[in-house]
Formats: sequence, structure tokens, C-alpha cells
Amino acid sequence: MSWIEADGSLTRAIKTPDFMTAFNLVSALVGPAEGLNHHPDIAFGWGYVRITLTTHDAGGITEKDHQLAAAIDSAVKPFGL
Repeated sequence: MSWIEADGSLTRAIKTPDFMTAFNLVSALVGPAEGLNHHPDIAFGWGYVRITLTTHDAGGITEKDHQLAAAIDSAVKPFGL
């Protein structure tokens, strides 16, 4: 569960065994994002999910990004990825 901090954002790439797992993982991130009213950029496809967090109006990473990253880490745990 490692986040990479670069270019004013936090990014995490997750390998998944198939497309349906990637889709279900993305679906599991909706609740935490809505709960914090902070929405990540997400790319996914067969075998991967890539999440990018930044606070656009602040021009970079804020505490909200770190809070959402922690919530995402918790949401990912049940998937064992």
C-alpha cells in the first residue's frame, strides 16, 4: 500500500487479477470519497487501478488528500491487494 508523492499529487497503482476486480475496487472507493467530499482521479482497466489525489484549488497535496488516501487504503484491504 504505497502512495507516491510527485508533481503535487499522491498516486497509488494497484494490480488486480481481472477487470471485474478492478471495477469492484473502484466502486468501493466511491463511499470514502463521497464521505470526505473529496474526489480522486481514477483510471482502471483489466488488471489495474490507478488513483491520483490532489487538491486542485490548493494547487497540490493537502491534509484532505492524506485523509482520503488512508480511507482508500482501508477500502482496499478486503480485496487483499
